[in-house]
Amino acid sequence: MPLQVSLVSAEEELWSGEASLVVARTVIGEIGFMAGHSPVLALLAEGQVRITRPDDTRVVADAKDGFLSVENDVVTIVASTAALVS
Repeated sequence: MPLQVSLVSAEEELWSGEASLVVARTVIGEIGFMAGHSPVLALLAEGQVRITRPDDTRVVADAKDGFLSVENDVVTIVASTAALVS
């Protein structure tokens, strides 16, 4: 079962969809999530958010500040500023 991911900035929703893997930089280091991950609430640090879709294509965004949450295979990433790279 894939993750349901939503990536938003303060201004707009940048990307939403299914993913097999999400990797983001937090204030305590880089962390990755796959389906079945235990709940997490973390502060984002400046860096890239990498989302691997079920077909192995990638979505990459530069993000700065904000938070991410993971619960019941739903990943929500809210950044103060973010822009898609690819």
